[in-house]
Amino acid sequence: MNELTARLSLATPPLAEAAGFAPALDAALSAGDVASLLIRFANADERANEAIVRALAPAAQDKDVAVLVAASPNVALRAGADGAHISDCGEALTDAVKKLSPRYIVGAGDLETRDDAMRAGEAGADYVMFSDHDRDALIERIVWWAELFNTPCVARAATLDDVARLADAGADFVLLDDAVWRDARGPAAAVAEALARLKGERK
Repeated sequence: MNELTARLSLATPPLAEAAGFAPALDAALSAGDVASLLIRFANADERANEAIVRALAPAAQDKDVAVLVAASPNVALRAGADGAHISDCGEALTDAVKKLSPRYIVGAGDLETRDDAMRAGEAGADYVMFSDHDRDALIERIVWWAELFNTPCVARAATLDDVARLADAGADFVLLDDAVWRDARGPAAAVAEALARLKGERK
């Protein structure tokens, strides 16, 4: 494992409301060091999504967890988030960078090609996120990015078994979503195991 260990990030399921998810989130965030939380939404209603962020963000921010929203910059600004995650490398990303940088974080995801990733970096994204469904392809993409670029790389781990491999490949952050929320032991146990794997341990 690299001397500089990757940090853990979490992403929520697509949420239509906050109350039902809050206990799971509190458990996950209480299990150890989490760098950031990406809040995802089930619907496009900005006002409803802002209410979700306002309900969930304080618990994360109180633990120094950066809260990002998978929504427009306006949702991030109005709801008190720390930034926005944009699923684009073109105009939407450029617009978000203009509105949010440098005070807020702007990330880029759903980058299907190497060119898309490079365009996102050139547009001023604070990180690029890779989430290829094929693990070997994902690792190859991380290695390529880490060797050539300084912009941080976030890699989505489909399972807890993927965590260490993605970190070893050069990811700065390893993101978990379903692997935490669907773990039969509960989200706290899943986060604790992920953190142990980032440190080269097995729980």
